[in-house]
Amino acid sequence: MQYHSIFRPGLFDGQTIVVTGGGSGIGRCTAHELKSLGGRIALVGRTQEKLDQVKEELGDPDTFTFAGDLREEAEVKAAVDAVLKWSGRIDALVNNAGGQFPAPLKDISLNGWNAVIRNNMTATFLMSKEVYLRWMEGNGGAIVNVGADFELGMPGMGHNGAARAGQTNITLTASVEWAHSGVRVNSVIPGFIASSGLDRYPERAHEVLRGVKGKVPLKRHGTESEIAGAIVYLLSPAAAYTTGIALRVDGGLHNNAKSNFYEVPDHDRSKPFNGFPLYRRPRVLE
Repeated sequence: MQYHSIFRPGLFDGQTIVVTGGGSGIGRCTAHELKSLGGRIALVGRTQEKLDQVKEELGDPDTFTFAGDLREEAEVKAAVDAVLKWSGRIDALVNNAGGQFPAPLKDISLNGWNAVIRNNMTATFLMSKEVYLRWMEGNGGAIVNVGADFELGMPGMGHNGAARAGQTNITLTASVEWAHSGVRVNSVIPGFIASSGLDRYPERAHEVLRGVKGKVPLKRHGTESEIAGAIVYLLSPAAAYTTGIALRVDGGLHNNAKSNFYEVPDHDRSKPFNGFPLYRRPRVLE
């Protein structure tokens, strides 16, 4: 089934695009859209079985997969080396891999803290640095990091807030340091997205995940396709003069979180975009 992208066919013809965390959720959806637009896709993630499933969905035996732990520098180097041996180039990188769990700061162990920091910040740094050094420094390219909104703090997931703040700072810094190489670096900051990742949260978090749309001015969860579309825009020539930004795709949640004097009326005026035929709503929202 063809992905129903709003972007023109052939947009990424001849380009090799690495998508980390490509075995599920936003990464999987993004890989489908990029493939539909002509990109050669390299899926990188932790579980080979999931990567193989997405490769089968894409229907292209040329799709490349690499299973590894992106928190480890040696495995990142091996992943980039393998992609370059397969394709000979890396035109774009989507740093989507990550993971977190809800917990107040007082209950987070050092191991839990380090795991989330390494998942969401260190892996972004290692992948971006290696791709830059091995290809983009001499050839240009575009990097998009998928993060989370940390600016008002992240009560209940302080380790994730710290990691995402660092991840976004890497984006801002790299956008300046690597500009002379023709490399653009941006972030997408999703709000509450109805992705398969929601089903990995513990049951104690389910009511919050279901009820949060009441705080969102657009009064709904976002779709994986709406995040993929933002990523595609930032990778595309339309964003040729855009670097060092953090693009929120959150239905206005960040702006409303600052308001103590206004309550958005209930409505159903915001219609979601979903171009992904294989999308399935997460069970927690049913």
